Amino acid sequence: MNFVVLTLFPDMIRECMNTSIMGRAISGGIINLNVIDIRDFSQDKHKHVDDYPYGGGAGMVMMAPPVYDACEHARGLCSDGKGRIIYMSPSGRKFDQSIAKELSKYDDLIFLCGHYEGIDERVIELEADDAISLGDFVLTGGELPAVAIMDAVSRLVPGVLNNDMSACEESFEDNLLEYPQYTRPEIFMNKSVPDVLLSGHHANIAKWRRERSIERTAQLRPDLLKNAVLNKKEEQFLRSIAEIKNNDLRDIQNRNETTD
Repeated sequence: MNFVVLTLFPDMIRECMNTSIMGRAISGGIINLNVIDIRDFSQDKHKHVDDYPYGGGAGMVMMAPPVYDACEHARGLCSDGKGRIIYMSPSGRKFDQSIAKELSKYDDLIFLCGHYEGIDERVIELEADDAISLGDFVLTGGELPAVAIMDAVSRLVPGVLNNDMSACEESFEDNLLEYPQYTRPEIFMNKSVPDVLLSGHHANIAKWRRERSIERTAQLRPDLLKNAVLNKKEEQFLRSIAEIKNNDLRDIQNRNETTD
């Protein structure tokens, strides 16, 4: 996997990506990272890359020429001479695990990180193949979202994780949150590790973990369940959770009515 990042703050990208799992993947040649400073393509002797917006308004806008030239240079660093340019933008499609899987199928991804009040729209129209947002909030630039997406995508590249099965068992796989995890000591602050995890019975452990994933998703992110991949027994288990929850709510209502 080849990542190319276009940014005004290259050190911000390098420091994040050359750490921990991503750093090992880069040093091991599994992930290739090119960080390009957009200022290097400025046509101004003072390396200016921004100007006042036409029509007035607060802030500055990144100028078209240096960003366009940086994009064209980045495409030349890709195996097919083209790559896929992703503009980090609040107006882009909201990033999730399904998009991470989609992007992991590409050999070359180029991340265009805006700053100030954004980038001249003409460059976006000419160069951007996609626009992605981390969510409904505003950051000072596209660098942090780009790092987050590269991290998520990298984990799906074979060889990046020491145990490739880890990526298959994490949160949002099958649209479910991950089950709770435990390690030594066996008892901590009078809280014990669930007995089933100490049993050595792999089938029972797998069943327990799957049910806890379903239970946790139902409690914390019920919106995910509409697209969750469940078999018939798991659907039945989910219905039982809903019945328990409804019964608890009825009990609370009855207690409140009695108190009143």
